Amino acid sequence: MNPRARLACVLLALVQTACAQRADAPKAAAAPREPAASASAEGALLHWNQPAVRANCPDRPGFLWVQAVEGPSCIRYFASRDIDDARIAIVQFSGDRDSVMNLSPTRIPGNTEPLRTLDAQAASDRAGMPWIFMARPGTYGSSGDHRQRREAVEFHALDAALEALMQRHRLQRVVLFGHSGGATAGAALLTLGRTRVACAVLTSGAFDLLERARLLGRSKNGRTDTTGSAQVYDPLDHVAGIPRDPQRRIVLIGNPGDRNTPFALQQRFADAVGKAGHRVEVMTHDAEPPTFHDLKDRIGLRTASQCAREALQSQAR
Repeated sequence: MNPRARLACVLLALVQTACAQRADAPKAAAAPREPAASASAEGALLHWNQPAVRANCPDRPGFLWVQAVEGPSCIRYFASRDIDDARIAIVQFSGDRDSVMNLSPTRIPGNTEPLRTLDAQAASDRAGMPWIFMARPGTYGSSGDHRQRREAVEFHALDAALEALMQRHRLQRVVLFGHSGGATAGAALLTLGRTRVACAVLTSGAFDLLERARLLGRSKNGRTDTTGSAQVYDPLDHVAGIPRDPQRRIVLIGNPGDRNTPFALQQRFADAVGKAGHRVEVMTHDAEPPTFHDLKDRIGLRTASQCAREALQSQAR
């Protein structure tokens, strides 16, 4: 293939990716039109479920070498333009990616730094706010093991990474946004004492994790998460750790017919947060059949951007 034709193919792949990805999609399989990654001009492939190696974690934007109680981590993030000194930025955590984590990196959709950055910029353009996609441990180049998702080791690494991110780019406040397992991650960071959070938008989140596994028929004697782990960190059990902030909004959005993360358990978490004295809102929204887990209309992105704008306006007054 001549150089001009190769460049045309790369540009086409980037356009297809921008059109296909949805900010609320919990699994890569939900965006079938998105092209798989390739080790061509699109950039180096991102590796999954890898140990933390300092030599592979340079001191430059996109990489965060952090030390949590369980040990060091290299957490990857992919940001839109102009995040430095932002008064507020939206930080997104993806849903679970167990359906693709064992594939070859070349077969995982959007699995290069340029494609993930392009997706962050597209989300920023839609939201009208600086946008940062933070890769959960074991995914999209972050060190760690995605099989240990929803354990303390995952959330401690993300908490340390978010602190380092805010310091590096001098972010004043953030909006936490996550769908499904990403919503659980966002909630966990709140319970770990995360401050300077203007809003947390948690869509179709997984809460009351042992009960969820039991309801889904994927529990071992009622003692394990759907991953098979008995070492889960359930935000529902740690609501007392959420710091007081009367200005912060915590917004849960789900669908009553959700067959993946039962809405009743999302409501249970919201009730516990409200009982602890925090400002919490619960919304319902249309979702894609048959599981009614993936919400329609980019409602999570729209709510996060609205919350960010309102926080800026309140700060200006």
